[in-house]
Amino acid sequence: MECLPYGFFLLLPLLLLPLCFLITVKGRNDQNKPNFAPGPPKLPIIGNLHQLAKPPHQAVSKLSKIYGSVMLLQFGSVPTLVISSAEAAEQILKTLDLDFCTRPQLAGPKRLSYNYKDMAFAPYGEYWREIGKICVLELYSTKRVQSFRVVREDEVDVLIESISSSSNTTPVNFYEMLTSFTHRTLSRVAFGSTTGLSRNQFYDGTLTAILNEVVIVLNGFSATDFFPKVGWIIDRITGIHGKTEKCFHDLNNFFQQMIDEHVNPERLKLEHEDIIDVLLKLEKDQMSMVRLTNDHIKAILMNVFVAGVDSPAVTVTWAMAELAKHPKVMKKVQEEIRNYVGSKGKVEESDLDSFQYLKMVVKETLRLHPPSPLLLRESMKYSKINGYDIYPKTRVVINVWEIGRSPKYWENPQDFFPERFKDSCIDYLGGHNFEYIPFGGGRRGCPGMNMAIVLTELALANVLYAFDWELPKGINKEDINMEESSGIIIHRKHPLELVPVKYV
Repeated sequence: MECLPYGFFLLLPLLLLPLCFLITVKGRNDQNKPNFAPGPPKLPIIGNLHQLAKPPHQAVSKLSKIYGSVMLLQFGSVPTLVISSAEAAEQILKTLDLDFCTRPQLAGPKRLSYNYKDMAFAPYGEYWREIGKICVLELYSTKRVQSFRVVREDEVDVLIESISSSSNTTPVNFYEMLTSFTHRTLSRVAFGSTTGLSRNQFYDGTLTAILNEVVIVLNGFSATDFFPKVGWIIDRITGIHGKTEKCFHDLNNFFQQMIDEHVNPERLKLEHEDIIDVLLKLEKDQMSMVRLTNDHIKAILMNVFVAGVDSPAVTVTWAMAELAKHPKVMKKVQEEIRNYVGSKGKVEESDLDSFQYLKMVVKETLRLHPPSPLLLRESMKYSKINGYDIYPKTRVVINVWEIGRSPKYWENPQDFFPERFKDSCIDYLGGHNFEYIPFGGGRRGCPGMNMAIVLTELALANVLYAFDWELPKGINKEDINMEESSGIIIHRKHPLELVPVKYV
């Protein structure tokens, strides 16, 4: 074999120099390359939108079982981080709360002509801090919630009377019945008057129809949600923008009529201030860092109704569905209520603290069926979650539904078993148990939680006390369909109809 020429060995370093340079550059690039969370392959333009099946919380739950509890998806032009573990949720809602305390404006098409709508979904900042403070201290404080006790108990009486008017063979639609109850209650809490315009517009169906349209709009997605810069053009072409514009126009007019009614000097003053009274008083207050206007008041009223109407009605409906499927549990909670209340005729709010098993039933219902299955946040600056790089304007979705059903935190998680909360320190109050966050947590936790829980427990206790509940003829407990609908709020896909039998 011939020997290589001596000059070759002299040139060898020069020949290898470009290769060494390429290896060094590649190493540096790999070090500087962002460490994004794993996720499924995405298609051009639409990203992972084709994988956003209905219901969305179940779709992302299936994907997280493949790609992990911190998963990056691309919905249109919007990068979206999906969180499916309590540990990662704690980082978002507690450790790095200040970096993730704003919310994306996912409320249908943008560029509407009603400022209060954008105020209602304002990102985190000075305005939100001040409005949040007003809601917590003035509208949802324990003292304020207790001041509306008479209103709630009055409306519970109306609820029970309306059920009693039906025959012992006619099923009642639980969600419709509870929605009517929460509409009436919140109307009186917000508007106060049980006579005049506010009452007339509720009972002729005006307010109910408007709120139903608002909920439909907010539960749906629009092109703007996934393509913020150009989606509004598609929304105008498809008519979504016009529908949303009309919806908020009607709601704006209704709120303005309520405000005008309250500033009328001839208006009859009530014993307790309602929410508009409180806000109009604050509007004149020079001490507030944010000077309230009518648009601010409308934005707060919108949050009160949109968040407050559906949650109690949905939770009580899911609770009754679970109890109908588990008659032994229903019998046990009814015995607790009836043994304590006796022949008094109804459950009062002062009785609720004595019903420990009822509270377990509500907690278990909220674990399996959280009203809002997906908590929405948005990153405000660069941060890391579980070692992954998260850049500003990344949308963050915390899958509360998946965390509440994870075998990592719950034994037999798919079973309805209220006793799991017996002697348990896990609670929704404070948002410190991140395996159980039906009302969210951190700075953007639900300020109306106290009001929602009181409404839920009071309505559920009274319908269980006053009636025995039977399935319609020909239906067995195994036939009760527990499928979920899509949307921001988890409704039952199929109505729950039960037959009330008056308890003597």
